[in-house]
Amino acid sequence: MPDRMTLPPRAARFATFLIFGLNGFGLGMWLVHLPNVEHDIGVPHSVLGLLLLVLGGSALVGMQVVGPLVDRIGPRRLTPAAAATFALSLTVPGWLTSWWSLGLILIVMGFANGALDVSMNAHAVVVERGYDRPIMAAFHAMWSVGGALAAVVGAAALNANVPTGVTLGVTGLFCAALSLFAARFTIDADHHRRTEETVATEAKPAPKGLVWILGFLALALMLSEGVANDWAALELKGVLNASASEAALGYGAFAVAMTVGRFATDRVAAKIGATRIVRYGAAIAAIGLTIASIAPWIPLALVGYALFGIGLSGGVPQLFTAAGNLDHRSAGALMARVVGLGYVGLLAGPAVIGGLTRLMPLNAAFAVPIVLCVLTVVFASALDPREDNELVDQRPMRNV
Repeated sequence: MPDRMTLPPRAARFATFLIFGLNGFGLGMWLVHLPNVEHDIGVPHSVLGLLLLVLGGSALVGMQVVGPLVDRIGPRRLTPAAAATFALSLTVPGWLTSWWSLGLILIVMGFANGALDVSMNAHAVVVERGYDRPIMAAFHAMWSVGGALAAVVGAAALNANVPTGVTLGVTGLFCAALSLFAARFTIDADHHRRTEETVATEAKPAPKGLVWILGFLALALMLSEGVANDWAALELKGVLNASASEAALGYGAFAVAMTVGRFATDRVAAKIGATRIVRYGAAIAAIGLTIASIAPWIPLALVGYALFGIGLSGGVPQLFTAAGNLDHRSAGALMARVVGLGYVGLLAGPAVIGGLTRLMPLNAAFAVPIVLCVLTVVFASALDPREDNELVDQRPMRNV
């Protein structure tokens, strides 16, 4: 087995890409087959909604439990373990016949996915410290690519009438095997040969208020992302009378723009800094969603959703990196707070908009994410106030 202290960061970077992609692929395959699981078990939408709340709640618990463990044990072991556990949980739902058994496996699935969300982002921060440039956004782009690939593979499996249990079972075993393979190349924070004295000198205790500001920004941006995921197609159909195929293009424009934007974000962040990525990105997102909300024509609305996706693409990775670098000694716990608040926003966004539609038109309810994006513009300097005056190198570590 290779010496982990001498492994090149490229190997750890590849492992991180792989784990992010596998997580996006596994979640995508689960979502594509969710209607089949609901039908096979025979539960109504209301019961399925409650079961999905269980999934989300257990994910939040997993995030908060694993955060401190990352600081104690390190992301090297926790990341592939959480990835493999999540993958194996996918092998079960397709064979179940009762709502309570589905609820039990969703507790495991949610906890493992929440644990993975924190640990893989913590591992990504560690890997990024070995480079003299930002690389976090590309990891999140791979998650999006995994989800897109799942949509294609899942659709093909459904068209071929492959049993749900077989498809999810093969998916889970495939993802688990690759997760364990990736474990060979994961690293811990000590990979860069930094002594405890160096860490103590470089990383002062993080201001308590700062992590909550980062968490609020993550909540704002991920709530906005959740709104696009769940309501873009419905807004086009309900407001502009788009056909089903035209309405689907709303989410498509958003998702493609976000993926492309994430691949481009790292290079831009290296030139202008994380603060400007978050600030200008949120401004573009606010403009884009405003255009989509008031556009009288479908093509113009699609342009708005594309701008919305580009604007949101780079913000969350920068926030996660900032949280992981506030204090190297408690990076996992701090990241768990920021990731957890962001996840709350992702879950709450669709529900908030849905509630407001009882009082106002859907496109008017989009004022909520627009305002949150504007607030993100205002508070973006929390990432590093010095960037308002000069471009600073937030990652001083040399390439190993």
